Amino acid sequence: MGITSGLVLYAVFWFMTFLVVIPIRLKTQGESGEIVPGTHAGSPQEHNLKRKAWITTGIAFVIWAIVATVILTETITVDDIARWTKFENRGG
Repeated sequence: MGITSGLVLYAVFWFMTFLVVIPIRLKTQGESGEIVPGTHAGSPQEHNLKRKAWITTGIAFVIWAIVATVILTETITVDDIARWTKFENRGG
């Protein structure tokens, strides 16, 4: 795995994790009862995006480190996955 593919893989894990972390402990304006005029009741009261971005960075790094280790050490190869899924290249 090259540097570029490693960075792309990390970015994919980061954004996927971020989309999971965003709604955790989110308090909406409707739940707090203080709806700002011109906004939707489902708008966040406090979003804490900076904190959630740091949490996402840590979680994504751990996931990326595990997957990168598996790829670099060839613990699991493409041939292994093909064998597990019973998919074989039958040639043309």
